[in-house]
Amino acid sequence: MQKRVAIYLRVSTSKQDTENQLHELSAVADRSGWDIWKIYEDAGISGAKGRDKRPGLDAMMKAVNAKQFDLVATWSVDRLGRSLTDLLGILQELKEKGVDLFLHQQGLDTSTTAGKAMFQMLGVFAEFERGIIRERVKAGLARARANGTKLGRRRVGQAVEAQILELKAKGDGILKIGQKLGIGTSVVQRVFKQEPRPS
Repeated sequence: MQKRVAIYLRVSTSKQDTENQLHELSAVADRSGWDIWKIYEDAGISGAKGRDKRPGLDAMMKAVNAKQFDLVATWSVDRLGRSLTDLLGILQELKEKGVDLFLHQQGLDTSTTAGKAMFQMLGVFAEFERGIIRERVKAGLARARANGTKLGRRRVGQAVEAQILELKAKGDGILKIGQKLGIGTSVVQRVFKQEPRPS
């Protein structure tokens, strides 16, 4: 049975185009005997943006969930995401649905034995990357505390706190107060909690 493949194309700026990527990936599909099921594209969108800001990627991952094809082919690992963690998230979703991944520039095909082994190694490195990030964040927070930096969100001024309590007294709820004053609901809740209780 012919393998159904979805091609994912992405370029970061409007000055670039996806034609070269499509040409190369179509040639690979032809040589491999794959049936190109659908082409998904995000043109002029940075790989640093999340899935919600990349309609092509989002549509493709929804189609992955519906198991509409067997393999996703893309030009390079950085077309999917800028970090190893992003890539692993996408790979995990593909794996759960039994959809393989082909990365042209890296020569990675998770439908092969070597590709599966590489996928396992990527998982190890992604976990390593997450660990390093956690350690950096902890060290940064400890350094800030040692330097006397107050952590957490800045408090709103007393005038804003007074307005919040005034609106509360008039019967406005948290959401309404936040909208009226242009502040987050967490700020409103904090002021509510700080309000002295009647004795």
